[in-house]
Amino acid sequence: MVFSLKVILFLSLLLLPVLKSSQVTLNNNGYDGIVIAINPSIPEDEKLIQNIKEMVTEASAYLFHATKRRAYFRNVNILVPITWKSKSEYLIPKQESYDQADVLVADPHLKYGDDPYTLQYGQCGDKGQYIHFTPNFLLTNNLLTYGPRGRVFVHEWAHLRWGVFDEYNVDQPFYISRRNTIEATRCSTHITGVNMVLNECQGGSCIQRPCRRNPKTRLYEAKCTFIPNRSQTAKESIMFMQNLDFVTEFCTEKTHNKEAPNL
Repeated sequence: MVFSLKVILFLSLLLLPVLKSSQVTLNNNGYDGIVIAINPSIPEDEKLIQNIKEMVTEASAYLFHATKRRAYFRNVNILVPITWKSKSEYLIPKQESYDQADVLVADPHLKYGDDPYTLQYGQCGDKGQYIHFTPNFLLTNNLLTYGPRGRVFVHEWAHLRWGVFDEYNVDQPFYISRRNTIEATRCSTHITGVNMVLNECQGGSCIQRPCRRNPKTRLYEAKCTFIPNRSQTAKESIMFMQNLDFVTEFCTEKTHNKEAPNL
């Protein structure tokens, strides 16, 4: 698997609204023409470029495995703001621009904070507009929250390139199955775990306890959380919780959870 990553000096001073047109192509299983652009408002930080390189390199191997050797990232361009110090390895951009970038590194969005996200307007199967990462996400170790950054990139790439949606649902984390059992919204259902209320505190002491069923909704109480077991036989899904060590694949037609109330 050949992977090349070149850094290009970003020269565009004005961020003008233009028609989005990605230059990404898939040739002989390798994605070429991916553009990652750093917003001009971001202060210069060499570690930021290094971490982007490491993230995409890690993501390439993860994607290669997840797609059964069908795809990997072969060529990625990083657009650096013109306000940063010029270096000999920086090249002059040809067609690459911030406005047409596939991935933006910019300040936090009011709604998402430092959480990575992909802007999606369309239905399932429609490509997204761009992936958004913040400098804090790229510079801070958040393994417990997100998992390795390379895995997060693959999760977001699936949103962007293939138009798939998350296989979890923050607003409806549980549902009643056809078997009349309460199930966590997830894919696949082969992922086992326990349903717990974490850190319930009274009188200065905190406990963890099993979730109670709400007689009105027939679902678990609002504070209930599904906690996957550490030992699993399931390998999917990247669109559910890519931060779990055992998750290395996407859900397929065979393993897709059609009952789950996710988008």
